[in-house]
Amino acid sequence: MLKSIAVEQLRLGMYIHSIPGGWINHPFWRKSFKVETLDDLQTLRESPVEAVTIDTSKGRDVAPAEERAQDIEDEPETAYSGPDAVVAPAPVKTPPRTETAVERERAVRIISASKTTVLHMFTEARMGRTVDVKEAADLVSEITASVSRNADAIISLARLKTTDDYTYMHSVAVCAMMISLATQLGLNPDQVKQAGMAGLLHDVGKMAVPLDLLNKPAKLTEEEFASVRSHAVKGHNILRQIEGIGDAALDVSLHHHEKIDGSGYPYNLKASDISIMAKMGAVCDVYDAITSNRPYKAGWDPARSIRHMAGSAGHFDPVTLEAFVKAIGIYPTGSCVILQSGRLALVVDQLPDRLLHPRVKVFYSTTSRMPLKGEIIDLARGTDKIVAYADPTKWGVRNLPTLDLV
Repeated sequence: MLKSIAVEQLRLGMYIHSIPGGWINHPFWRKSFKVETLDDLQTLRESPVEAVTIDTSKGRDVAPAEERAQDIEDEPETAYSGPDAVVAPAPVKTPPRTETAVERERAVRIISASKTTVLHMFTEARMGRTVDVKEAADLVSEITASVSRNADAIISLARLKTTDDYTYMHSVAVCAMMISLATQLGLNPDQVKQAGMAGLLHDVGKMAVPLDLLNKPAKLTEEEFASVRSHAVKGHNILRQIEGIGDAALDVSLHHHEKIDGSGYPYNLKASDISIMAKMGAVCDVYDAITSNRPYKAGWDPARSIRHMAGSAGHFDPVTLEAFVKAIGIYPTGSCVILQSGRLALVVDQLPDRLLHPRVKVFYSTTSRMPLKGEIIDLARGTDKIVAYADPTKWGVRNLPTLDLV
């Protein structure tokens, strides 16, 4: 039975059938899901959403009137004990988060060194020589440490690449995102490092593809496209020759272009035949690719990219994609948003416990249709708030502010 209720009436175990408005305007990229954690419950209650539709045949019904007055603090984690209830895992201790400004200084040095390291490794691969797995492992350890201190810092910087260094910096960005996603999915420390190694080396096969094809601004012919697609198998063959390379790196190099509906390549695998690491690789690879400037297209902003990926039915594993959205944030750094005050702003920093209230830089007034002097605002400490994602071009804004501000 479908029933419309106020968000204040939500309880753990309820199945949300739909949320009014487009998915991009509320905290969850899916409209239908079961409320199984206190974090999800709290996020919904703090969001602009006022009412939702629940399906009582798939989850808990509305609580009796006397229960509705309960504060969220009084909601026990065992409030729902049905047969399909999910027991929340024990909280994982995480190291204190380093301030973004501090971690970005470290991240700049890591990225600078990583560009040299990846360039050397990929050049060795292009020349037919063996990639130094220890060199790669040391870099993955550096990136893992940075992600653990503040994932947003290094990921946002790694995405700021030029078309000339795309192939190398794409690998660094995917490495950082794979580490962050693996952490979000609750993988153990060894698996997290394996995910990072897989991300760093997933595209090594492109060293066996002519550079003029990789950077061709015009549409590829069928023959040229087949050559580019061959990088998955070629990369797998390159990595197979490396002593000590992990299974995850081999798997992701070969299968990061597979799709869950079987329409991917090279083997048209379907969801049940694709490993979790390869599903993670597919999400991270595409996200960084479509948010980056390429010779044949300008990069999309994070919001448009996530919206596109969420709408690509049959491409990505839904659970993995949802975890990725949580890992990079509801409003990823670099997103353009419109505030309740009518100002356009660029997200420049976010905190894991305040994903709906990031730090932003306001730069344009939609009321006066005039540029504003750049000002950093912490939405967690003021009265203004994000209303929705915004397309700045609709307001005639072509050049967004830079991110090197915090």
